[in-house]
Amino acid sequence: MVINELNGRQFAEMIFQGAINLSNNADTVDALNVFPVPDGDTGTNMNLSMTSGSKEVQANVSDHLGKVSSALSKGLLMGARGNSGVILSQLFRGFGKTVESKSVLSTVEFAQALDDGVGSAYKAVMKPVEGTILTVAKDAAKKAVQAAKNEDDFVALMEEIVKEAKASLKRTPDLLPVLKEVGVVDSGGQGLVHVYEGFLAELKGEKIDDAPVALSMDELVGAEHHIGVQGFMNTEDIEFGYCTEFMVKLEEEKTSKHPFDETRFRNELSELGDSLLVISDDEMAKVHIHTEEPGTALAYGQRYGSLIKMKIENMREQHTELVGSDYRVPDKNAVPAEKKPYAIITVSMGEGIAELFKSIGATNVIEGGQTMNPSTEDIVKAIEEANAEKVIILPNNKNIIMAAEQAAEVVEMEAVVVPSKTVPQGMTAILAFNPTAEIDDNFAGMKEALNHVKTGQVTFAVRDTSIDGITIQKDDHMGIAEGKIVVSDKSRLNSAKKLLAQMIDEEAEILTILHGEDAGEDEVNDIKAFIESEYAELEIEIHNGKQPLYSYIFAIE
Repeated sequence: MVINELNGRQFAEMIFQGAINLSNNADTVDALNVFPVPDGDTGTNMNLSMTSGSKEVQANVSDHLGKVSSALSKGLLMGARGNSGVILSQLFRGFGKTVESKSVLSTVEFAQALDDGVGSAYKAVMKPVEGTILTVAKDAAKKAVQAAKNEDDFVALMEEIVKEAKASLKRTPDLLPVLKEVGVVDSGGQGLVHVYEGFLAELKGEKIDDAPVALSMDELVGAEHHIGVQGFMNTEDIEFGYCTEFMVKLEEEKTSKHPFDETRFRNELSELGDSLLVISDDEMAKVHIHTEEPGTALAYGQRYGSLIKMKIENMREQHTELVGSDYRVPDKNAVPAEKKPYAIITVSMGEGIAELFKSIGATNVIEGGQTMNPSTEDIVKAIEEANAEKVIILPNNKNIIMAAEQAAEVVEMEAVVVPSKTVPQGMTAILAFNPTAEIDDNFAGMKEALNHVKTGQVTFAVRDTSIDGITIQKDDHMGIAEGKIVVSDKSRLNSAKKLLAQMIDEEAEILTILHGEDAGEDEVNDIKAFIESEYAELEIEIHNGKQPLYSYIFAIE
């Protein structure tokens, strides 16, 4: 079958198939992560990000390709998790901007949009690294632009794109030495190949799976955790009780009297509630808002055209059903809480580490880190709940920085991301915070503080490998210094001692030990005795971080 023109419904089906294929292969992508630590989650992050985009498209299927692409862009943006998920969202965000006004695409236009998406993704990454998903996307897009000059059939074009993406993926070890050393291809690039393979399958009429793409909350986090999350808040704490969604079909008769401007429209609706999202084009505006006055929001939208696809849900009733508690009407006369001048949002795994962060000044702690990177939307919600005029975000994980930066761009209040890559860096940054300083000065001071601490970690290997001249066997305990594996030993205690011996130098003054769920008291005391014996001048602080996966996190200042 020859396809010379691509419309919105066809593109939506391609997205669904791409999401399914990625989901089916997420574990394989996870397994390609270079380091054998138990937190390889590129496939998981890309899957959750693509699923979010697919769900948004499912709710907004249209013949107009630009509208479908806008829905994909919005869903990916808010659902993006980890660097791989953020890059994926940027690829299709740039794609969407190019095609937003087009109802159908030719092969030339499709290829150019892919290339524009690559440009957006490269701009979003502070220091682009070749041999990654970026390279695979770039090579595939360049091939698409070249092939489209002589090819007007989408099936043939997509075959060329997939072929080049796979070839580029095979070349990633030649561009990134660590991949060649370990003997794998780039995990993010592999994830993108699976998406493109899904696109091609749809164009060729080959259904990968008839199962629905959308994952329920129970499937993502487990039913018991779902109920637990709702239980952390009381029904009466829900300030804006009605989740209101609607679309406005813009009409010239009304917009001639009230010209539609998306920024003004968003700003005026923001007075009615929170969790506001507005996306629009020349024909339509979509609104999502949590408000106490859904009727007022609908009436405001009606000034610009006719209302379609309206949905209003009482979130208090939903919450009451989840937690099984009685609903109490909130006091309408209650004075809204005054905004704090500053909030510090940080990310961590482990109850003990979360409490430690709060004790030194963190306003909100997002549960997340190694195995479950919070999404852009998770971080946005934490920022909004902090109720502050200025917000500082500490990701404490290199794979969360990009999602945090996207969240900072989306929110209305002033927000900055201090690029902390580890828990010790996050703690050091908080201690450098000055509540009387301007946000730019705090950003500079807290970022500088990141250089004053060294991080060590002890965890176990999930597979055999050899890297940086170190032979590692499955279940070995690895010592990681500043992100580099420097020790591997069958004994966890020996690994910890060897790691500390490499990290402690003459300038070291304070050692902070955060021990995890699996580290026993006797072993912690053995490490303490070792330090006191070998490094008598070093001050020691010990905290039960209760973190999973990482038996020890060391901070040396």
